[in-house]
Amino acid sequence: MRSSRWVMRWVTPPGFTGERQTGPSILPINSMQVQWDWLYLGVLLIISVTAEIHDEEIQDEDVEVEDFDKNSQETDIDKGSSSLEVMYKTPEPTGEVYFTETFDDGVLTGWILSKTKKEDTDENIAKYDGRWEVEELKENTVPGDRGLVLKSIARHHAVSAMLTKPFIFDTKPLIVQYEVNFQDGIDCGGAYVKLLSSSDDLDLEYFFDKTPYTIMFGPDKCGEDYKLHFIFRHKNPKSGDYEEKHAKRPDVDLKKFYSDKRTHLYTLVLKPDDTFEMLIDQSVVSKGNLLEDMVPPVNPPKEIEDPNDKKPDDWDERAKIPDPNAVKPDDWDEDEPSKIEDRDAVKPEGWLDDELQYIPDPNAEKPEDWDEEMDGEWEAPQIPNPKCETAPGCGEWVRPMMTNPNYKGKWKPPMIDNPNYQGIWSPQKIPNPDYFEDLHPFEMTAVSAIGLELWSMTPDIYFDNFIICSEKEVADRWAADGWGLKKLVASANEPGMFSQLVTAAEDRPWLWVLYILTLALPVGLGVLFCWPTKKIEEDIDYKKMDVSKPVTKGELEQERGEIDDEAELEEEEKENEDIAVEERRQIEEMKKEMIKEKKKKGRKEPPSEGEDKNDEENEAAEGSQEEGDKSNKSGSEDEMKEADESTGSGDGPMKSIRKRRVRKD
Repeated sequence: MRSSRWVMRWVTPPGFTGERQTGPSILPINSMQVQWDWLYLGVLLIISVTAEIHDEEIQDEDVEVEDFDKNSQETDIDKGSSSLEVMYKTPEPTGEVYFTETFDDGVLTGWILSKTKKEDTDENIAKYDGRWEVEELKENTVPGDRGLVLKSIARHHAVSAMLTKPFIFDTKPLIVQYEVNFQDGIDCGGAYVKLLSSSDDLDLEYFFDKTPYTIMFGPDKCGEDYKLHFIFRHKNPKSGDYEEKHAKRPDVDLKKFYSDKRTHLYTLVLKPDDTFEMLIDQSVVSKGNLLEDMVPPVNPPKEIEDPNDKKPDDWDERAKIPDPNAVKPDDWDEDEPSKIEDRDAVKPEGWLDDELQYIPDPNAEKPEDWDEEMDGEWEAPQIPNPKCETAPGCGEWVRPMMTNPNYKGKWKPPMIDNPNYQGIWSPQKIPNPDYFEDLHPFEMTAVSAIGLELWSMTPDIYFDNFIICSEKEVADRWAADGWGLKKLVASANEPGMFSQLVTAAEDRPWLWVLYILTLALPVGLGVLFCWPTKKIEEDIDYKKMDVSKPVTKGELEQERGEIDDEAELEEEEKENEDIAVEERRQIEEMKKEMIKEKKKKGRKEPPSEGEDKNDEENEAAEGSQEEGDKSNKSGSEDEMKEADESTGSGDGPMKSIRKRRVRKD
């Protein structure tokens, strides 16, 4: 068995250096990651398509040819050529066989053409006059290997041969195996074989469709009905009559075996335990039991319906009946029509009441050979009135019909359960007078000949390498020496990937959609990568975000220095704010002390005009100071120095307050 292994490897995007990137550059990396995700998705999609075709090839070649005999073939593969050169040797059986045929000698040795006619058929096609030839395959030819080819179209073909010795159904399995190739496909026709029943009056020159057979096996097709037959004729032990028993249809799709123009191996294995298997190319397509999976069954039923039993006249099979107590409502009017005129309809404007919808053709002329005595009075043919084309309508206007809201139809009583219901009548069962039980249908009529009795509408059906034996190993070895070589040659000559994709799409049209998506995806990815993208508002604040660059040592030191300078400035500003707050607190305390001293002095001596004036100035300065605090909580460095000087000068604190007021104004 062949196997496939897929290995996935991470691919580093172009321009990726491995450096850590911070800040706003995260956005471009995410954008690039999305693009690479689309690329990986496209690669996986292409791989899935290729894998599906590969898996179908593996399914078609599900079983490899086993252990080729070194003496039966010598394979030489030329490395400089795509074809497979083989040395073919005619297969030889390796065990007990009942019949073998390879046709490699080029003549139908031991095969007899039928000379009779098909019954109940037109005399012109009743004869078995279809032509047979022994020749090589048209394609994937194996030099020296020949087969039997059905050549005629729409003709009956019949050819047969005696077995080496009859096969008797006792304790050994029966294995029937042969190859078929529909070289030109198949429209309607079969490629099945018949194992003819042993009898004293068997004459192969008179082999035709009514010749008794024991087993029929092989492919058959007509229209879109693809079949794989397995039919055996079972003898009724009581009456002695034979009846055909058909195996159930396989559950697999057989179409490809009829249309791929390759040689396929058909095998039937029938075992003494009454089981069977049908194989194509050494893969089981159907299996079952002769007692359970044949139609009609081998054994009849023990009981049957009494043919003389009749249903009683008073037998009531009605599950529902009309309610006998139901009464029609008084307001139920059965005379109301289902359709009435629409009274709200209005004739469209421009309706031509006086114009006919059809008028005689004014350009028509009476034929010269018109005989009024024989043909009657000639009348011009009617044509649509051209005046009606632009108008809403012509002729007498009639109100449109509408659904009658009062319509109820004919009244019917509702249905109720039938109290006298007795069920569906069926005849009583009686013992089957023809009953028998055959516990071993494998014990069929012995076979002594093999035959092909076919009709086909397609020529060049190829048959080869027939074998009838009892050992599966013998059949497998025979297949390896014949069909195995054909399979190898066909595999070596398989078309390229493109042809396989087209062939696969012919059977499954939905694959075309997958192909188109697979081809369109790389184009879309190319546009996605190469087409210039528009800058959005967020990208204006960043520069060159699409490519990550390594940061040098000098740039890091410079950036660190700038950060340190900013920190120092923030600390200085904070210190200045603290100093200003402390100064304002000291000034307010000094003002309070001065006010207290003034009050003490005022008690001792009356205030002068100058002092009153100073008090007013103090109050004004205090008000301006409060306004300054609200408008600006921190002062400049120059103001702080002046405040310090004013506190140390002989003019006193009020002078510094006035200076600060003037500066702030």
